[in-house]
Amino acid sequence: MSIKVVIADDHEVVRRGLNSLLAGSDVKVVGEASDGDEAVKLTKKLNPDVVLLDIRMPGKDGLTALERIRADRPDVKVVMLSTFDNPTYVARAVAGGAHDYILKGASRAELLGSITGAAAGQLPMRAGELRRVATTMANRVAAPDPDIPLTQRETQVLRHMALGLSNKEIAQSLTISVETVKEHVQNILRKIAVSDRTQAAVWAVRRGLV
Repeated sequence: MSIKVVIADDHEVVRRGLNSLLAGSDVKVVGEASDGDEAVKLTKKLNPDVVLLDIRMPGKDGLTALERIRADRPDVKVVMLSTFDNPTYVARAVAGGAHDYILKGASRAELLGSITGAAAGQLPMRAGELRRVATTMANRVAAPDPDIPLTQRETQVLRHMALGLSNKEIAQSLTISVETVKEHVQNILRKIAVSDRTQAAVWAVRRGLV
């Protein structure tokens, strides 16, 4: 039984490339969209099993389209496709209900694995960023108070982290030393009980800090 997929990407060359990669497999491309609005409309019309959704598109971007698709068709799985390995994008994808997040440099096997896994409702693919983040967040031991207060400076640093800035860039933005940023980062990770910057970005997005 074939898996019906809608591809949404504003670049025709990318859509053609994805079609070529998926040819000869159990995945059948039933529609193509060049922007977020079209992706939402096609998903409602065609009711695919999976939507491959680019993040950066004109008009309604992929993350906004993700929210609409999940609201309109909660049974349809969405795999975010991006050139950018950005913690904020990953965090927003998690918060928006994406099944997986893969980079455009992924191999054919990784792409097919992500699509077939999504259609089957399995955990995100092993190489997918979302598997690591979602699994860790799901297994987190809840603190007595889930909204652990951060200092004003820690909150500023966390916002910068969630936007994907490096320690050096955060230091320049806040006019503090890199060593001070590192100290804040360690305190933030400890206070909110996560182990890396991407999980911290998820935490920040879920609480509306970004």
